[in-house]
Amino acid sequence: MSQPVERPRRPVGEGRDPGRDRWRETLRTKARGAAPERRERFETSSGIEVRDLYTSADLEGLEEDRDLGRPGEFPFTRGVQPTMYRSRFWTMRQYAGFATAEETNRRFRYLLDHGQTGLSVAFDLPTQMGYDSDAPEAEGEVGRVGVPISSLADMAVLVDGLPLGEVSTSMTINATAPILLALYVAAAEAQGVPRERISGTTQNDILKEYIARGTYIFPPRPSMRLVTDVFEFCARELPRWNTISISGYHMREAGATAAQELAFTLADAVAYVEAAVERGLDVDDFAGRLSFFFAAWSELFEEVAKFRAARRMWATIMRERFGATNPKSLLCRFHVQTAGSSLTAQSIDNNVVRTTIQALAAVLGGAQSLHTNSRDEALALPTEEAARLALRTQQILAYEAGVTETPDPLAGSYYVESITNELEAAAWTYLDEIESMGGTLAAIERGFQQREIQEAAYRVQRAVDSGDQVVVGVNKFRDDEVSTPPTHRIDPEGERRQIEGVRRVRAERSAEAWDAAMDELERIARADGNLMPAIVEAVRAYATVGEISDRLRVAWGEHRELITV
Repeated sequence: MSQPVERPRRPVGEGRDPGRDRWRETLRTKARGAAPERRERFETSSGIEVRDLYTSADLEGLEEDRDLGRPGEFPFTRGVQPTMYRSRFWTMRQYAGFATAEETNRRFRYLLDHGQTGLSVAFDLPTQMGYDSDAPEAEGEVGRVGVPISSLADMAVLVDGLPLGEVSTSMTINATAPILLALYVAAAEAQGVPRERISGTTQNDILKEYIARGTYIFPPRPSMRLVTDVFEFCARELPRWNTISISGYHMREAGATAAQELAFTLADAVAYVEAAVERGLDVDDFAGRLSFFFAAWSELFEEVAKFRAARRMWATIMRERFGATNPKSLLCRFHVQTAGSSLTAQSIDNNVVRTTIQALAAVLGGAQSLHTNSRDEALALPTEEAARLALRTQQILAYEAGVTETPDPLAGSYYVESITNELEAAAWTYLDEIESMGGTLAAIERGFQQREIQEAAYRVQRAVDSGDQVVVGVNKFRDDEVSTPPTHRIDPEGERRQIEGVRRVRAERSAEAWDAAMDELERIARADGNLMPAIVEAVRAYATVGEISDRLRVAWGEHRELITV
């Protein structure tokens, strides 16, 4: 059973500093008389007041050993590895997926040839929602926002010629994550790559779909069963696979503040760990393969503080609440993507600057993996040239900027340490509120997280509309002439070829093997065993993503969002 979290009291708010008081009464008062400050109150995206001056008084009571530690040491505020980027840079991933498996495979090869060190797969909406490419619901959406994968034949093409035993692959997939993982395992084994060498991550984070994104299929409780099935299967079979990437990114993209992103992500993580422990898994058998996925926005110092607070909070939760003893179980390892919703269709070159600042925040915050958005993504899927520039942004940060030479270079800053403490306190307040409602699932069912995010998004949009929040090139500093560059075009014939391929698979597979595999799948779905072995056998029999999802729909039903008036 989980235990209450005992957390130390860290300094929050302004400390008493006579020197600062004297400075305010003299120099600052005189300066403001000559040049009034731009606004009465300065604050971060989370509503945390930014004071006019930070001093050592604001950190009185902060204990270095207890609150910061050293890199690789509890509470991991300063990083999860002792040497951080002095030994190895973060994994540089560029998210890709479009049109067909063949075209996406070519983009992956292109990116690997230009220095990318990990693959990141975007799937189209039909694949995410458990529909095959020839389903009526998929019409017009095949290959539009990601790669369509309907069967093992598609997965084999997607990974053809890629070094699956050497490169890690991140798959942004949730409701159908167990199926896509099974397809990846089967394709890797067909290449001769044993399970112990397969490495990567399935996002597999269904809770944030109910909160912010909407690509769910089944009701929450059977969906949580699938998540836990992946935990259990990977603990036994895939020792190098990260079983989940618990995502705050999509909540942030929907409008959450930094504090909400931090709190709601950790609340989801607590729910996943509780589900696994209730299944009978030992926390130290699976927790070391949990990972996180955060957004990076342009408010540099708040974002760095968020990443530092996340490590400290997660280590505390795992040790105090769940009794984890393996140091790897305490690590908040995370991938970061720069903020897609911050990109503008107007003056797209400005997006290069935004993305660079956001990527810098991820690096200063100690990310293990990073995707940088391309300048043209507000218009279309990125061109090869734009994707290459986004990758070069990471490489310049790694090799030229001097920000990788020592771990956590902003540690000890009065401002950064104060904001880290303030964000942590705000996040604990949200976590306590969710706990008082009965936990994450109960809070989701009451619409708590959804409502908080919607209200935050509304406040930001009002500020942008009024001009109080400046978006360069949109509501201020507009360019006189704006040109639209060539954008990436999806092959209109791709959907037809994909549909033909799905139908060919159905025509050529063994009906007997398919029947046996699907019957076993449905039997286990209606019982209580782990579904992963049955899903692996089904995909080997060339059952499709849609067919497997449909069998689970029959067994469990579909989730419908409750709309209240």
